[in-house]
Amino acid sequence: MTLTPRQQREIDYHRAYAAGKETERLKPVNFDVIEDDRRRPHNAFWSAYDRLLAHDLRNKRVLVPGCGFGEDAIRLARLGAIVAAFDISPEVLDIARRRCADFGYSGVTFSAMPCEALSFPDHSFDIVFFIDILHHVDIPKSVAEIVRVLKPGGRIIGNELYTHSFLQKNIRESWLVDKALYGAMKKFIYGDDRPYITADEHKIDEREFAHLENACASFDAAWFNAFVGRLVPDKSTAASRLDRGMMKLLGRSGRFAAGRVVFEGVVGAALQ
Repeated sequence: MTLTPRQQREIDYHRAYAAGKETERLKPVNFDVIEDDRRRPHNAFWSAYDRLLAHDLRNKRVLVPGCGFGEDAIRLARLGAIVAAFDISPEVLDIARRRCADFGYSGVTFSAMPCEALSFPDHSFDIVFFIDILHHVDIPKSVAEIVRVLKPGGRIIGNELYTHSFLQKNIRESWLVDKALYGAMKKFIYGDDRPYITADEHKIDEREFAHLENACASFDAAWFNAFVGRLVPDKSTAASRLDRGMMKLLGRSGRFAAGRVVFEGVVGAALQ
């Protein structure tokens, strides 16, 4: 397959990224998010898993796009799913495979491919689950492929970075925030960690998110992080609870302030 320039940039970035993350294969996967009874509904990551845990995943075929070092795929396999996971980066997948082998994790098949051109047959999966993938890909093509490989009635469950275009253009890209405040805020939000940001990525906006929403026969979204991850670190439990409470009060209007969205959709027939 011929790669697009963007796909090649993603591969190049993640080749360098994986070279600095070789020790990831030595880290066991944390299973708290699927095994701890003390749930954290104020947290988008935990909320996405709450949606997964609402379904019996035993012997279900689950696809994990952009699987990275394999954490989500391994958790799903632990829940009894038959998991296929893919990433565009062979180097990242090599770490994921060795991690599985080193710790004896099983039930996951890893493949290298772009999300825009999946090698799986039509109607192969019961569920597709992903976190922070859409901002790395061509969204219309990727959504069409995801729907194609889902069985009729299959589910898309995910958690994505998001911003409404009005907020992005009028606040985030304003001179005050972009030039004067962002440098100091980045240090406060990320600490000494280097932000994981590729050259082409950006938070998806309401028009891009609509491709996913419109591809489903039914769809539900929950909005998170009006100020968590923007003004305060997402490690703050108190701030996360306050933020989520505010977003729940806003209801559907929360999409105008949100920095993250957790969603679940059910597909009907495959896209034509």
